[in-house]
Amino acid sequence: MAKKRAATSKTASKTPSKATGTAASKKGKSGKRTVVAAYRQTAPTPDRYREIQQALVDKGYLKAEPNGVWDAQSSDALKQFQTDQKLSPTGKLSSASLIGLGLGPKTASSENIGVPPPNPTETPATPSN
Repeated sequence: MAKKRAATSKTASKTPSKATGTAASKKGKSGKRTVVAAYRQTAPTPDRYREIQQALVDKGYLKAEPNGVWDAQSSDALKQFQTDQKLSPTGKLSSASLIGLGLGPKTASSENIGVPPPNPTETPATPSN
């Protein structure tokens, strides 16, 4: 029985993949192994920083011209905004801060990249009685 428990503890451990260090192998109910990848958020682009800085300018928190570089002035302006909005004043971008600025989080799925707009000339089929 002791050997069986030792074998079980080895299979239950989740170790990162050697290739990336961000995925773990996991055995599901079917007995097949699946790979669970960790989500890694990327830094905003300069255009996104500029958009956020412009929102801070528009609300009177940032006095500098939006330049797309997140610097100490941008961070300080965001901290003041967060304080006024009763958010944790970290100076770091968060979804709550972006929503408060009227920008909301932007992701590829929210921008519908690669999805064509609906054709307004098409009308849905109606069932005939």
